[in-house]
Amino acid sequence: MLKEVTEAEFRESVNQGLVLADFYSSTCGPCKMLSFILADVDKTCGDKVTILKVDFDKNKPLVEEYGVAGYPTLILMRDGVELKRTTGLQQKPLIIKMIEDFA
Repeated sequence: MLKEVTEAEFRESVNQGLVLADFYSSTCGPCKMLSFILADVDKTCGDKVTILKVDFDKNKPLVEEYGVAGYPTLILMRDGVELKRTTGLQQKPLIIKMIEDFA
């Protein structure tokens, strides 16, 4: 499942199994490209992971809490515990492998 979330929704969802958080900015070109890639990843791995889109500019407390310094940043978590993090535009095969390594 892929969904854009507020801070409250993020806090509710992040502790429920495997979650991939996409910290992005609406003004970022690579972030926009990653959105299309994540939509494809969701079609492939949607039963294994919940993908949460977190707007960098609207969720500053989460950005600070998770130490997100740039965007796009992907953080893979299980039950709220960080497993892996990447920064920058990532390709679909790498994201799928990252999910499958922890699924």
